[in-house]
Amino acid sequence: MDLRHLKYFLAVAEARNFTQAAASCYVAQSALSQQIARLEKDVGTALFSRTSRAVRLTAAGELLEPLARRILADVDNAQAALDDLAGLRRGRLRLGLVQTLAGAIDMVEVMAEYHALHPGIDFHVVNGPSSEMAAAVLSGGLDVAVVGLASPQVPGGLDHLVLGRDPLVVIVPSDHDLADREVIDLAELPQSHQLIQFTEGTGLRRQVEAAFARAGVEPGRHFEVGQLHDMIRLAARGVGVTVVPRWAVRGVGLGVLPAGARVLHLADEAAVHHVSVVYDSKRLAPAAAAFLDIVGR
Repeated sequence: MDLRHLKYFLAVAEARNFTQAAASCYVAQSALSQQIARLEKDVGTALFSRTSRAVRLTAAGELLEPLARRILADVDNAQAALDDLAGLRRGRLRLGLVQTLAGAIDMVEVMAEYHALHPGIDFHVVNGPSSEMAAAVLSGGLDVAVVGLASPQVPGGLDHLVLGRDPLVVIVPSDHDLADREVIDLAELPQSHQLIQFTEGTGLRRQVEAAFARAGVEPGRHFEVGQLHDMIRLAARGVGVTVVPRWAVRGVGLGVLPAGARVLHLADEAAVHHVSVVYDSKRLAPAAAAFLDIVGR
């Protein structure tokens, strides 16, 4: 099985379009189609269902996709291991980075130190929901990821190191019925409240929903936003209430609490936002191992 065939296969699987896949691989569409046909001949079955409107993976294609990603990731790791003999003078680090970093962790400084020590390593940084990035590490799509997951939430098969823990706080508008309180329980929020939630699938979203579950109440109506500072500003404007890590309102994240907002602490001591770095120690490339060394220090 030709590795090039697997790369073309994954390009089509991602784009669901032969023309776009060929463009991303810098080859003619006819050449890419021929290589896919050869791969299908090698495996003995069709990998794509083609119509005039869509390209879909067959059952065999769905089975091959994660295997192909792992095979190509292993090849990259093998090359990286050889690069390690040359002192990490070249290579690549694919890093997933969550938006809701704990305040004590300055990943910009970590990356800057890494680059100073290993300037030949190319950085490829992606942002996304924690669950998706952890899954990408497990499948070989990422080398390492900093995610908003506590230890029990890390997928099986991955190793992890907890980098930070930060209490969750509630942001309410200054005219809210609870605005004069210092500490509240989530069960005290009115049933009619609207909760400004972070993106679904993120570690913060899971931790907030877990806190509501411990309080024995439903989160309420949702207003979903993908940026922490927007969540806080919307709460200040009276759109609803929101729950965020404490660092986001203590100078590291937003910087200044917007006018009209009040910060309330939670009585639930388990309501904590965790940040962890996840990796697969069984398939750890040298470039990723060097990054973990800096993070650990």
